[in-house]
Amino acid sequence: MVSALLLDFGGTLDGPLHWLDRFLSQYRAVGIELTREELDGAFEHATQAGYRAARVIRRFGMVDLIRFLVGNQVEFLAHEGPPRLRARIGSSDAKVRHRIVEQIAEGFISATREGLKANGEILKALKVRFRIGVVSNFYGNLDRILKEAGTTKMIDSITDSSQVGIFKPEPGIFEAALDGLGVPPAAAAMVGDSPEKDCVPAHRLGLTTVWYRAGGWGEGRHCASADYTIASFGELENIRW
Repeated sequence: MVSALLLDFGGTLDGPLHWLDRFLSQYRAVGIELTREELDGAFEHATQAGYRAARVIRRFGMVDLIRFLVGNQVEFLAHEGPPRLRARIGSSDAKVRHRIVEQIAEGFISATREGLKANGEILKALKVRFRIGVVSNFYGNLDRILKEAGTTKMIDSITDSSQVGIFKPEPGIFEAALDGLGVPPAAAAMVGDSPEKDCVPAHRLGLTTVWYRAGGWGEGRHCASADYTIASFGELENIRW
């Protein structure tokens, strides 16, 4: 019997979009047309920069974190992106780049807060039935982000990869999350939007797995390690475990 839920953060608890897709929509909103594949390199560059700067970022709230990430993405695109983007962004002065960063960050933060607010109502209902843990590849400040969102009262354990020094898909991060909740693998379900980082490793440890196939990220994909597949966070309330 499942008595505890482990929830991924980015793209799951703050869903419905994977962060890469959420950033992509904001670039397009400010008139910068690029594909998911073209943004992926900048996204990964900024993510790794964030992990390296975790000691500093640990003090950041959502606004400072997203500005940091977008700033690193834009600099990457200006110097190492596709030629048309290097020509457009790379030739822009500092004020123009700053304005681009601010616009993208503002849109992303707004969408993230909307997702957290909507899913927070669902989290309240789930908390009645389950112990709740959040486990995420993050930047050392996940506890601050969740506190800002007003969700910490509904969460029993927070496992931030930069704080524990273990990143998904390594099994140790899931084991740390289970220890934080005080439950064995058989009593927990892992809910996340990544088959490779969430479902596969959790399944190997003996957790029930729920693949959150949200937005365009999961279209045409299959997750053999998922015991359940959902298209919205609210569907968690209706699963018959």
